[in-house]
Parts: sequence; structure tokens; C-alpha cells
Amino acid sequence: MMRNRFRTAMMTAGAWVVLKGSAFALSGDGVDTGSTSWMLISTALVLLMVPGLAMFYGGLVRTKNVLSTMMHTFVALAVIGVLWVVCGYSLTFGKSILGGFWGWNPDYFLLSGIDSTVTDGIPEYIIAMFQGKFAIITPALISGAIAERVQFRGYIAFIALWFLFVYAPLCHWVWAPDGWLLNIGAAGVIDLAGGLVIHVSAGISALVAALYLGPRKGFPRTAFHPNNLVMTMMGAGLLWVGWFGFNAGSTLGSGLDTARALAMTQISAASGALTWLVIEAWIFKKATALGFVSGILAGLVVITPAAGVVLPGGALVLGALSSCLCYWALTLKTRFGYDDSLDCFGIHGVGSGLGVLMLSFFIRDSWMAEASAAAGKAWGPFDQLLVQATGMGVTILLASSVTLLLCFVIEKTLGFRVDEESELIGLDQVLHGETGYGLVKS
Repeated sequence: MMRNRFRTAMMTAGAWVVLKGSAFALSGDGVDTGSTSWMLISTALVLLMVPGLAMFYGGLVRTKNVLSTMMHTFVALAVIGVLWVVCGYSLTFGKSILGGFWGWNPDYFLLSGIDSTVTDGIPEYIIAMFQGKFAIITPALISGAIAERVQFRGYIAFIALWFLFVYAPLCHWVWAPDGWLLNIGAAGVIDLAGGLVIHVSAGISALVAALYLGPRKGFPRTAFHPNNLVMTMMGAGLLWVGWFGFNAGSTLGSGLDTARALAMTQISAASGALTWLVIEAWIFKKATALGFVSGILAGLVVITPAAGVVLPGGALVLGALSSCLCYWALTLKTRFGYDDSLDCFGIHGVGSGLGVLMLSFFIRDSWMAEASAAAGKAWGPFDQLLVQATGMGVTILLASSVTLLLCFVIEKTLGFRVDEESELIGLDQVLHGETGYGLVKS
């Protein structure tokens, strides 16, 4: 009984979290207006991250590929947005089927059975839409590693299949009530808002896809300069704002746990940004805008799994460590010659992977006490580290193997990488018949 009560009190992004006492009255239909209002805002904030990511990525590529790169992010709104309604919500948060690989709930198919459902004071439509935004942005992250060299049709097929065979199973394992990774150890894998489900899975898949497709023509001999760092900085700002909904919204409530997650998000992002500035000041004697926004992201991704369990001191340390490790990871591209174009693996995969593991050493005492009670024995940092490492290993294995298979199948059927001439001309013109900049005669 203690084990079940502890799990119910844990913060995860799953739809089964029991809300704490609310200062807001329930409406006549059982809706907690306070928590519902916050979840509406959080859903919009996570949606805001999609144009934020498009701007961030779009500003970093060459002028001839800015629209195609931004389209890679925006098209996920349509492709994954439809798949989520049709079957995605059911595959992720339904009851386990096929040995627990996926979930399934016929009420979630086409969202046909939730029209009047209120879950823990929140209309289930809102929970479904909030979770759907996570599903949308995750495959879009991968596009940063394969930018400027992929077919649009091949990319669409890739993100659709990747969502079904990587994201949906992993989300079910980590966040669904009967997901097996949620039910190991004292309290399962800790992953508040997607350190494993989103960032590590996308980062590993990005690396595999980049290796399979090969580098852009001229890499690494030719310097590929960003076309618009102003747009990239604006995109980073939108991501920072949206991340409050990303992390704090994942408590599915409006209370103490929400405040904790929001505060840790801000602290870690600031720590990551400041640390990156210090690194560049030490090495180059100057601070760059690109370095600053890289530090912001390093701080945000590392706290994503940990924001619900660490204290401010831990958030400061995690943000700083993430910037140091991510900065080092970005140097590996030149050393080993792989073209992770916009550093999806180097920041999202590495930074969030660090957070998944290192959070074990910064968990607040009250959480550890409850974990010990649930386990029926003393539960310490290294016990939780083993659980976290298990989740990490499973995520890497699933994401890498499925991504490699998808790349091979798509390349042999629809085609994945563009030909050399198209790459030289630019994907905006070849694939979309448009240009991102310049005046056009009327």
C-alpha cells in the first residue's frame, strides 16, 4: 500500500498523477479550475516551443536552407498532431499490450471515449493535448542533426514511424501507470518531463541518423555560417519561456510541486548560460551569442528529468555541469568527423543524459525517505542511479536500433538523402520552390 501511495504522489508527465489540495473550488462537473487553468497555459507554452525550435534551428543553417529547416519542425505539428489523436494517446497511456511494449485503450482511439472525462480535476482533453505537444516536438528535435541534406518526403515518413516505434513505446514504459520502467526499484525511473523519453531518445536517434546519412558536402573543411543569429537568439528565448510549461506543467497540477519544478527550471537554465559564458571568456576571451544560447539549452535539458526532485543547489550544479559536458561534446564533431549539424546529440542527448544520471545525487531528503519506505529498506543515491542507468540503457538501445532500421528502409524506398546537385542548390528552392530571404519583382 505504501508503494502505491508513493507512486501516486510522484510527479511524472503521466495522466495518473493525483493532485494535491487546491486553493480553487471544483466546478459543478468536478473540474478543478485552478489546475485546469494552469494546464491550459502549460499546453500553450509547450506549443510555443515549436516555433521557438524552428527559429532556433532556422537561424543556424545557411540561407538556402532556412525554410526547409523550419519546415522540418513545423510539419511535425501536422503529422504527429494527427497520429496522436488517431492512435498515439492510446499507444502511450493505454493499458499494456504485447508484453508491455505499447499501451492501448479503445476510449483513447480518436479520443472517442474522453468527451466527458475529468481526470483528477482536469478535463482529459487538456491532458491529451498537453501530452500531444511533447510527442510533436520530440521527433522535430532530430531534424537538427540531419539538416540541409534530407528529402522532405523521407523526413515525414521517418518522424511518423519513429513516433510509433520509439516515442510511443518509451513514453508508455516511463510514464504510463503500468509502464515497466515506472515500476522498477522503489519508485521507478525519475523522468519528470522527458529527459529519457524526449531528449536522450532524440539525441541518440539524431547521432545514428547523422552517421548513416553522412556529413554535408564540404564538412568539416568548409565553415557553414549561421544565416541569422538574431532569429536563433529569439528562438532560444521562446524555448526558455516554453520550458516552464514543459517542466512545471508536467506536475499536472497547480501547487507546491509545480512551484518547485518551475523554480528549478529557471535556476538551471541561468546556471548553464552563465557557465558557457565563463568557458568562452576563459578560452576565447570573448562571449558569443551562439555560446550563450547553447548554455541556455544545456541548462534546460539537464533539469528536464530532475526538476521535480532536486533542490536549488542541485539545479545550479546540474546546469553548470551540463554546460561543461556539452561544450566538450561539441568538440567531438570535428575530432571524429560526424556531422550533427545543429548539435542535437551534443546538447539534448548529452546534457539530458547527464541529468538523468546525476539527479540521483541531488534528490531532496523527503523524496529519499518516501522511497525508502516504499522499498521497505534504506534507499540511497546509488540505488536510484542503478534504476536511472537501466532506463538510460534501454532508451539508447531502442532509439539507436529502430532509427538505424528506419534510415535503411526509408533510404531504399522513398529516399532519404538528397542528391549532390540539390544539396548544392539548396533545399528551399529544390524541395519547396521558395526562398527565405530577398526581394521578388512584382
